[in-house]
Amino acid sequence: MNNVLGVINLSINQPLLHELTYSRATATVPFGGRYRLIDFVLSNMVNSGINNVAVLAHNNYRSIIDHLGSGKEWDLDRKYRGLFILPPNNSHAPGFNGDLQNFYGSLEYFERSIEEFVVVSSSHMICNINYTEAVENHQRTNADITVIYKEMDDESGDFSNLITLDIAENGRVERMTENRLTKKSNKVYMRMIIIKKELLIDLVKKSVNQNYYDLVRHVIIRNLNELKVYGYEYKGYLAIINSVQNYYKYSKELLNPEVWQSLFYQPGLIYTKIKDEPPARYAQSANVTNSQVANGCIIEGTVENSILFRGVRIGKGAVVRNSILMQKCVIEEDTTLDHVILDKEVYVTSGNKLEGDEMSPTVFTKKSRI
Repeated sequence: MNNVLGVINLSINQPLLHELTYSRATATVPFGGRYRLIDFVLSNMVNSGINNVAVLAHNNYRSIIDHLGSGKEWDLDRKYRGLFILPPNNSHAPGFNGDLQNFYGSLEYFERSIEEFVVVSSSHMICNINYTEAVENHQRTNADITVIYKEMDDESGDFSNLITLDIAENGRVERMTENRLTKKSNKVYMRMIIIKKELLIDLVKKSVNQNYYDLVRHVIIRNLNELKVYGYEYKGYLAIINSVQNYYKYSKELLNPEVWQSLFYQPGLIYTKIKDEPPARYAQSANVTNSQVANGCIIEGTVENSILFRGVRIGKGAVVRNSILMQKCVIEEDTTLDHVILDKEVYVTSGNKLEGDEMSPTVFTKKSRI
């Protein structure tokens, strides 16, 4: 896959994540105890043999730089090729008009790259995919653009902010429908495409010069009749992190060992920034069931059906159920949490009782004191 350039498109955030993205980009939302959303797409590209990856940053990208660093955890800390974080460029048009604006601002990078094909992906579609077969299918069908999709059932989550596909028998995409799951199609576009680099550069230039700035609407949907756009079906596990409700739902699914195995180990490992933490410590009073507990946690109370990130402290007599507690949260004694999401470094004082429900978990922002 030395002829494939990886591009992680962070230009479009997920506004329905609300409190989870007030101080960070969507790509760096914590997930699974010690990972960030961007870890999955970046690991997928590296595991597919893509060793030249560009991250098109947008807002709050300090968290991207802090998390990715030089890319050494993904073996992208190289003298030649490797990881490139490209900041947003607003020189062509005032304000932000769409993700093509950032593509246009980075055209020099694309033109200097030697790869023939480009894999473009967002960061909020969480899966474990090897792009090799998809690229081979793209070449075999002689497609101009290949869009990767997943067939989902009606109970898989909130589809109100997604795009679905209608695909002919020969695999060609006939229609892309925005913002709803139609009864006719349950093929969800995973915000991943494969395209020749020269064609991408040409389409970006033409679109921006005509004041069109959206990759999906103005490059793909607008050209469905003129370009050969084919679909490639992904059949593995997919988590769509586009709302707080979906974040909570798919986080809780990680407590299923089969889901954890398929997402983090098959077909490749998922890598993240390494932090040196001691093992979790359980006091004699601790009672932990059906939960994920990361390194550095100290537990003296009860934890059930929950996910604890690194360095969380649970006081004696405290009860945490059906909740997600991010890094370095502190829960004092005799406190009860049920269906709650705590962002990093939240401090809950003794005797509090915080509750949400399965469809609407209660969320507290980073460094809150309650």
